[in-house]
Amino acid sequence: MATLSTHVLDNVRGKPAEGVVIDLHVFQNRERLHLKTTMTNADGRPVEPLSRDPVDAGIYELTFHAGDYFRAAGLKLPDPPFLDEIVIRFGIGDAAAHYHVPLLLSTYGYCTYRGS
Repeated sequence: MATLSTHVLDNVRGKPAEGVVIDLHVFQNRERLHLKTTMTNADGRPVEPLSRDPVDAGIYELTFHAGDYFRAAGLKLPDPPFLDEIVIRFGIGDAAAHYHVPLLLSTYGYCTYRGS
């Protein structure tokens, strides 16, 4: 079974993004099922692992609550913000691999990739 991790970096302030709420969902039988909600620590990593147990192959979503994070950091955002919730849908095909989904975050853009 695969393992899953993430890391969030704040490109506006040039540091790890502490306090970003992250939701993890899986798709099973065409249904979106909530697996976990966590928050990032001072290093921009989840305070708790995304999954205590390895995950099965399948389709997953990570939702990063960017608007709430930037508002809490004191940044002035338009109403509505350009980026509020960032949803990254990805597939886990190799059940023996590690999947790392980092997020480089700013108020008007983001970047993600499959990390190591």
